[in-house]
Amino acid sequence: MKFSLSKFVVFIRDTELSHKVFANVGPDAFALVGHPFGKKLFGDHNLIYMTGQDHKDLRRRIAPNFTPRALSTYAALQQIIILDHLKKWERLSSADPARPISLRLLARHMNLETSQTVFVGPYLGRETRDLFNVDYNYFNVGLMKLPIDLPGSAFRNARLAVSRLVRTLAGCAERSRVRMERGEEPACLVDFWMQETAKEVAAGAQPAHVGDVEIGSYLFDFLFAAQDASTSSLLWAVALLDSHPEVLRRVREEVLTVWSPESDSLITGEMLSRLTYTHAVAREVVRYRAPATLVPHIAAVDFPLTKSYTIPKGTIVFPSTYESCFQGFTEPDGFDPDRFSEERQEHRVYKRNYLAFGAGAHQCVGQRYALNHLVLFIAMFCTLLDFERHRTDGCDDIVYVPTICPKDDCKVFLRRRCQRYPDLSLS
Repeated sequence: MKFSLSKFVVFIRDTELSHKVFANVGPDAFALVGHPFGKKLFGDHNLIYMTGQDHKDLRRRIAPNFTPRALSTYAALQQIIILDHLKKWERLSSADPARPISLRLLARHMNLETSQTVFVGPYLGRETRDLFNVDYNYFNVGLMKLPIDLPGSAFRNARLAVSRLVRTLAGCAERSRVRMERGEEPACLVDFWMQETAKEVAAGAQPAHVGDVEIGSYLFDFLFAAQDASTSSLLWAVALLDSHPEVLRRVREEVLTVWSPESDSLITGEMLSRLTYTHAVAREVVRYRAPATLVPHIAAVDFPLTKSYTIPKGTIVFPSTYESCFQGFTEPDGFDPDRFSEERQEHRVYKRNYLAFGAGAHQCVGQRYALNHLVLFIAMFCTLLDFERHRTDGCDDIVYVPTICPKDDCKVFLRRRCQRYPDLSLS
């Protein structure tokens, strides 16, 4: 078929062929673009467009951002923000109990605050955060538009907004670098990154890609990867838990065996590791409704995909992570968290089909963080709130915004379930 801007398009449903694309990202095969017009929008300093040893070295230096110690630091921040937003949602719903509230934009705002706080928290003031939110909205709108780069166009506004966002994040990296060189404790992701960079420099190394603007660009990559995909998963979690009351019951029972709101304590890493069924629910949400359904690539050369078909150079290639997640698994069209139990172990048996986080050199580096966020949200949402979906015809149909969400933006009625909300703090 023909793309509207005269680009030939290949859509790949088969898991093994998708793996073949993911495994061959480089100048002699495929270029990962993330978005059909991504390079114009994201700029040059971007993880998406890196390949080869440079890319491997950068991912190695990013790894300390997702150690158990780092993830534990983030989990505390995540819970405090989740709690604050759940209380706001419940107050909003209680103000007019007969009218459902739409969760999509509310969840998006929560995730944006979470990303800002986890990634660069201490370095963004209130006013800067407000401007940041406005610019991120410009970016999000521009993602869904054609690349008409004229003054006042949505695409131009998005491109300029990305430049401002990167400058803001670069400033955060600069201030973090100063703190970490003084030997202070990391409080967010960029601190863990700058701490490792400071150690490398102190040991006499000269690491590449550590300029403030480059770090700012990579932080924007993290923000983009975390924001809309996470919002999609949170919405589908609510929709699926509402339609599967037995799953909801088991989640609530499990959470209460390790954590009580009345304890006024945070869910620790050890507690999180004991929420095995809730983890299975989170994994199944992501499998059943993979947020980023397609991962655009462009063929840099004529590429022999099969013995009988060669993809022409310049073709836009869409491996479907969504389709792969429905291949191989037992009764894949059913929502069944028990497939990820130790008894069935479908996460191991059908590991190659679970492509929600991609594969190959560009597989999502923050997938443990993303799953932790979903598990924490499910645990707190189900324990602190009673909820009921406002069901209408087609409410669970899939729409693209740009990740997939329920058609009705997940409308719900909310009521407080716990006797009182916990009093959470970092101290």
